[in-house]
Amino acid sequence: MKAVWKLTIVLGVLLALAVLFAPGVAADSAGTAAAAVTDTMNTVDMLWVALACCLVFIMAPGIALFYGGMLRKQSMTSCIVQCTAAMAVVGFVWIAVGYSLAFSGSGLVVGNLSALLLNGVSADGSTLGYTVPDLEFMLFQGMFALVTACIVLGAVAERVRFPAIMAFLALWSVLVYAPMAHMVWGGGLLSTAGGYLTTLDYAGGTVVHICSGISGVAAAVVLGKRSANTQKFRSHNVPAVFLGATMLWVGWIGFNGGSGLAVNGQLISVIAVTLVSSFVSTIVWSLIQYVHVGRIGATGICAGMLAGLVGITPACGYVTVPAACIIGAVAACVCYGGVIFMRQKSGVDDALDVFGIHGLGGVWGAIATGIFASQYTDTGGLITGSTALFCGQLAAVGFTLVYCFVISFIIMKVLSKVMRVRLSPAEEQIGADIVEHGEPAYV
Repeated sequence: MKAVWKLTIVLGVLLALAVLFAPGVAADSAGTAAAAVTDTMNTVDMLWVALACCLVFIMAPGIALFYGGMLRKQSMTSCIVQCTAAMAVVGFVWIAVGYSLAFSGSGLVVGNLSALLLNGVSADGSTLGYTVPDLEFMLFQGMFALVTACIVLGAVAERVRFPAIMAFLALWSVLVYAPMAHMVWGGGLLSTAGGYLTTLDYAGGTVVHICSGISGVAAAVVLGKRSANTQKFRSHNVPAVFLGATMLWVGWIGFNGGSGLAVNGQLISVIAVTLVSSFVSTIVWSLIQYVHVGRIGATGICAGMLAGLVGITPACGYVTVPAACIIGAVAACVCYGGVIFMRQKSGVDDALDVFGIHGLGGVWGAIATGIFASQYTDTGGLITGSTALFCGQLAAVGFTLVYCFVISFIIMKVLSKVMRVRLSPAEEQIGADIVEHGEPAYV
């Protein structure tokens, strides 16, 4: 009971800090809630974004299957429950406060609370100048918050306690994800629109992939490693891994394609380069794995496909098909090497290669944007003879790595002082399916 009170106090303090750092918390004339609403809506754009919402939403259950299949059979139920609960917790926090912090106001790091509990968020018009209403934009962006939170779970799998990871994600979504979304997409510090850096991130290289990858590492550092017996197990359900990966592959069309919020030529280009990058990365990963270990595994080939999708995400709205081929090929090399390094040299138990795939793949994708961006933007990369974007991307990558690691580390460290955050060695050996949920995945 004492731990519950301590946790309540900590949550209250951290949320209060979030409010204090949010400029202009009152819903006044400067806030989104009171901004002028335009009703120039496009029905086709609205239909596409609604479909994209569904495609991105299904990626979260896909992560549950993908992650769960790669773990021991004693952890499958736990993975499903954690992903489902993360969707609910982070989804509610996004609606209650996250969206307002991300897309209201004009602060450097975070917005304000003028759209708290969706106050003034219209279902009929846009205050942001889009052809889809604010409420639909909020829903689409909320899908990104859900998926990013689910990605983080992979780094701390099989030893974090369910109450601890839910508390972590609730705080993380306010103190890490919402500020990142604001800084990159809401006109903040990492946005070209904010006037501080020349950057581009079409669909979430920094906000989603680098953020989730390095946040997972921070949490894993606090929790420590799994036991050697737990780590030695291999994927227990390869068909589940494949099914989850294909759900992600299909969902990524909405993830990247929906980010333009419009049906036009850029949308077709985005889908094309997204698929091409994943095709090339799958092939290159398979070749590397065959040379390295003499065989091509199903889990490995799925990881190769994901590497290309992650790598192309920040650049997909701005690069050509030939550039996408290069991005996918390099992403496979970077992520394959990253996975080997994290497993053998880093000393961090990143259980499901979250940083190796998402973190490093996102880093490469952000840098590649600074190199290859050449269309649908006035901000060209190195191939157009400009260095401003490349330098801005490097700065954004560095800032994202530091900010997300430090804040995530602090959140998990504080939680560890007020509650038990990880399973005991005996509980870990039995598995969270039985210890925490009392429901094995298989009978």
